[in-house]
Amino acid sequence: MMTFLPENTPPTPRADVHGRRISYVRISVTDRCDLRCTYCMSERQTFLPKSALLSYEELERLSLFLMDQGVKTLRITGGEPLVRKGILDFLKRIGAHVKTGRLEELTLTTNGTLLKDAVPDLVAANIKRINVSMDSLKPDVFRRITRGGDIAKVIEGIEAAQGSGIKIKLNVVVLARDNRAGISDIITWAHGRGIDVSLIETMPLGDDIAGREDQFVSLRDVVRDLSSFWSLEPLTEKTAGPARYYRVAETGGKLGLITPLSHNFCDDCNRVRVTATGKLYMCLGQDDHVDLAAALRADPTDAGLDAAYTEALSHKPRRHEFLIESGTVRGVGNRTMSVTGG
Repeated sequence: MMTFLPENTPPTPRADVHGRRISYVRISVTDRCDLRCTYCMSERQTFLPKSALLSYEELERLSLFLMDQGVKTLRITGGEPLVRKGILDFLKRIGAHVKTGRLEELTLTTNGTLLKDAVPDLVAANIKRINVSMDSLKPDVFRRITRGGDIAKVIEGIEAAQGSGIKIKLNVVVLARDNRAGISDIITWAHGRGIDVSLIETMPLGDDIAGREDQFVSLRDVVRDLSSFWSLEPLTEKTAGPARYYRVAETGGKLGLITPLSHNFCDDCNRVRVTATGKLYMCLGQDDHVDLAAALRADPTDAGLDAAYTEALSHKPRRHEFLIESGTVRGVGNRTMSVTGG
């Protein structure tokens, strides 16, 4: 007997070869950034020519295709997505599908420096939450990590977003020399403002990023440090991301841990990511990818995209290949996070 779904029933997310349902896609719109964070890119980073990027028309067509494949969450990333001219209009076009129910959530990852002025348009784009990368509250430390960033601008952007009802989560990359000693201060500051925090181990992307091994800190050690003066209660809840969560009893806030090196999180991975040039990476920690730009440009229908996406899901690995042993971090060559999509 044939069963008919109600007209507005969203499609079921498609599964990879390991049976994991892919419901979350990160789409980078640019590799450019107005900061030069030491763990993300070189000081004199060479950026792609604008002609190499997917156009907004191609990005929109790809986004609609992914919605039809059951993708529920689209996260727009960079580089820094807000530096790309025209991004706010693009976000409003994609965010319109949140209102209709075709897309469950549109989110954004940003360094926050341009956030304040963008807030009204982000609200209009039906964006309800944003991840802000912020690795220190101390102006001098923030300036050193970002090679020139102004923490005051980031805080102003966070305050403007919260004032407009957008929920903020902080992403903090833990660095041995630069910010490990100040992690509890960031958490206290954030939780006092109703902001959850995710701590992230520095990722082995980009062979030319100097000092990576020296800066690596296992979050197991950070949790041990924090547990010496706070009570951390493990939470069972899951989100669309890879973090494991704790409740900090003393602050009342949530603390997430993203541990690509010290604790593998691949078993229930529901994510893929698309670079600004249209390469779909099935795993952040491997180089295998499928060229969606070629499929977009070679076939005006979605048949080529469908074939490429099917191929990608059949290749998604069970786990990444990040590794640290004997003081050496091993990653995936010279593909930096800014190129891959943060």
